[in-house]
Amino acid sequence: MSDISRNGAGGGGQAGRIGIGLELDDIHMKILEVLRENGRISVAALAERVGISRANAYTRFEALRADGAIKRFTAEIDHVRAGLGITALIFVTVRQQMWKQFRAELARMPEVEYCAITTGQHDAMIQVRVSDVAAVHSMVTDRLANIPAVKATETVFILDEVLRRPYVLPSDRDRDRDRSRQARRPAQDAEGGVPLGKMRFVGAAEGRAALRKDS
Repeated sequence: MSDISRNGAGGGGQAGRIGIGLELDDIHMKILEVLRENGRISVAALAERVGISRANAYTRFEALRADGAIKRFTAEIDHVRAGLGITALIFVTVRQQMWKQFRAELARMPEVEYCAITTGQHDAMIQVRVSDVAAVHSMVTDRLANIPAVKATETVFILDEVLRRPYVLPSDRDRDRDRSRQARRPAQDAEGGVPLGKMRFVGAAEGRAALRKDS
C-alpha cells in the first residue's frame, strides 16, 4: 500500500519520511490539510478537494493511517460549554531521582490535559482545565504539593486562547511565505503603472505641452 501511495499520480516533491518508510509528497500534505478542517469528510469529497481520483485518495488515506501519520480521529470539545471554563499552566520543578513517581501520579489526575518535559527554569509544564479557580488552587496546594517528586510549582492562568490548531504542517510555512511575497509586491495603479504610495513627477515642458493639448 505504501508503494502505491508513494508512486500515485499527481505527487509533488518529497516533503518528508514517516513511520516505516512512507514518503510524504505534496498530495499527502493536501490530504492532511483537508482532514484538519474536516476529519469526517467522505473519500469522494476528499478526492475532489485534493484533485485526485477516489481510488487514489482512498489508497493514500489508508497508507497514512497504516504508517502512523494519522494516529486517530477524535472530537474537539468546547471546554467552556462542557463546564471547564478555567485553564491554567502549572510549571513544575521535579526532584531528578523521582521522575517515575511524578509520571505515575500525573496519570491519575483527570484535570491534566497535557504535560511536556521542558528545558529552562522548570522541568515540566502541565496544562489543566477545571471548573473554577478554587479547583486550580486545590490541585496545586493539596495534590501536587503532597507528591514527594514535586519540588516546586509556578502557576499561570490563561486569559484567552488566541490560536489553537489540531496540528501544523510544513506546507503551512510554504503557503505563508507565498502570501508574504504577494503582500510585498507593489500594487500598480490602473493608468500609469506606478506603484501605489509612490509619487510621479512630470517635467515642466511635458506639463505645458499637455495643457496646450487639452486647451
